[in-house]
Amino acid sequence: MIKTIKLAIILTMICSPGYTQNQLKVDSLKYELSQAKQDSIRAFILIDLSHIYQNTKPDSSIYYGRQALTLLQNAKYFSKQVSSLLILVEVFRTLGDVGKAMEAVFKGLQIAEEQNDRLNTTYCLNQLGTTYMLSLKDYPKAIQYFREANQISNELHNEEWNAYMVLNIASAYRRNKQLDSAFFYDQKAYAALKKLDKAEHLPLLFLQMGATQFGLDNYPLALKYLYKGLHISQQQNDVFYSSLAFFRIAQVFQAMKQAESCIRFTKKSLAAANKINFKQQILEASTLLAQLYESINIDSAYNYLKLAKTANDEVNGPSKKLELQKTITDEMERQRKVETESVAYQTQMKQYIFLAGLGILLLIAFILYRNNKQKQKANKVLESTLANLKSTQAQLIQSEKLASLGELTAGIAHEIQNPLNFVNNFSEMSVELAQELKEEVKKPTKDWELIEDLAEDLSKNQEKINLHGKRASNIVKGMLEHSRTSSGEKELTDINSLADEYLRLAYHGLRAKDKNFNSDIKTDLDPDLPKIEIIPQDIGRVLLNLINNAFYAVRNIEKPLVTLSTEKSENQIIIKVSDNGTGMSEDVKAKIFQPFFTTKPTGQGTGLGLSLAYDIITKGHGGTLEVVSTVGVGSEFIISLPFKTIG
Repeated sequence: MIKTIKLAIILTMICSPGYTQNQLKVDSLKYELSQAKQDSIRAFILIDLSHIYQNTKPDSSIYYGRQALTLLQNAKYFSKQVSSLLILVEVFRTLGDVGKAMEAVFKGLQIAEEQNDRLNTTYCLNQLGTTYMLSLKDYPKAIQYFREANQISNELHNEEWNAYMVLNIASAYRRNKQLDSAFFYDQKAYAALKKLDKAEHLPLLFLQMGATQFGLDNYPLALKYLYKGLHISQQQNDVFYSSLAFFRIAQVFQAMKQAESCIRFTKKSLAAANKINFKQQILEASTLLAQLYESINIDSAYNYLKLAKTANDEVNGPSKKLELQKTITDEMERQRKVETESVAYQTQMKQYIFLAGLGILLLIAFILYRNNKQKQKANKVLESTLANLKSTQAQLIQSEKLASLGELTAGIAHEIQNPLNFVNNFSEMSVELAQELKEEVKKPTKDWELIEDLAEDLSKNQEKINLHGKRASNIVKGMLEHSRTSSGEKELTDINSLADEYLRLAYHGLRAKDKNFNSDIKTDLDPDLPKIEIIPQDIGRVLLNLINNAFYAVRNIEKPLVTLSTEKSENQIIIKVSDNGTGMSEDVKAKIFQPFFTTKPTGQGTGLGLSLAYDIITKGHGGTLEVVSTVGVGSEFIISLPFKTIG
């Protein structure tokens, strides 16, 4: 450990050879800028200057970036406009100005999408993911954007960008406390970057690998990776990553209860962050120093606490939050307008189809009117029309059933995808480990310790594959059970298990159709609930319909919540599905169980779901289905199922 600490001290004292090179490049670019006559050439030079100053002098980076952006807008160089905006995104985020960062990235994304520029679309999605991860702490949303970017870069066969996306996915998983997934993507990114030999990404790679090992409580290996990242960032004169490296090393020493080393490296992190006005890191470093000095020197602790408060006000102050909210709202409004235009076009087409159909119906009616004297033929036409109406009604009922089955299948597909992803991922790692093991065994001088480690890793991977394979098998068994045609016979069923299962499948089914949908879910299931005799497939269809309606009702609510509860009341099992959505008026409640009545837009509902649910509960099971709703507060559907006590 003493050798490790000495190594850290030596590394932090090494002078960066990249500084002189960068300064020469800056001088050269400034000279070229003074000689350039064309606005386009000046803009390209300004972008280079903005990029060089990005992690060393953020104010200068913003100055040159905005000049470049103005010239590019006048010249209508759309691709380079996006490049300039993306540099500004990173600088604003470093300064803690999340509102301006989001404004810049949304503007860049809009330009890229309008120009069908898929590469720049990928860059913008990456910056969105990074902002959600680092500034907004919304890790699932960050992973979503990183995966979208990775999918496009795969289609473009951009290996370097693929590796960088994998590294970002690993970072988001680590911050979300999913360390197994983070470790898997760490190794994948390391292999890709090693193959590409891209030194500029190595600081981030080693800092990420060190942070993952720290999360796994492997402190020596964490320090090894963090020191590597620090050394390379100093060589590249990258103050941004140097500040992060110092801080993460300090965190490791804090966990190892080495207070003196922790203070020393935290101060180095704060000094580096101050050089580039890295607000978020200033906040974290000064907060940690205030904690460390609390029991040592109360005056120093107070000074660091004041510094932390100032940084926090600048990063998270009310004006910043309002600005961020406005940026997000503006982008949502833009997306809403695009969606509204699309819906308007579809509605217009439906109207044209309706008018054409109406014209055909009028023509048929006219023909029938002219031939009304032929009584026998007219009767046959009427009988045929009646049969068609009955057939259409039966088809609509079947369509409703198929729609609920489709939503159920989407949920099951989502459930089974997770274990299959794990099986695929750990299988890939096992192939690579087996190859390394074969290569090591063939060597004349064998590293038995490495061989044992590789064999141990292979064994653990097989355990993971077995575990998630069994999980997928169980889901398939459940899917087969649900796919059985209802026999109409009642069987003893655990209501809690059935309700919880359909709640998850309904949520995942909706998420499969709309990735932007999110809702909080709350369950309050009576653990003492007895099993009762029901037709599981039919009650499952009722639950699926009520839960889907609840999620539909909260789709535009700021903090959506759907609640599922069960309880026993004398000889009744009570199931409640409630939401905090828009609620229903008295007029709507009076019609809600009528066939073909729906509050959804044209084409989004048949109006048969609640009617079928009502018949299943009341006629098929002798129970009741009621609704309690208040406009602006929410709705609650209450199912009562009778049962007989057995024994």
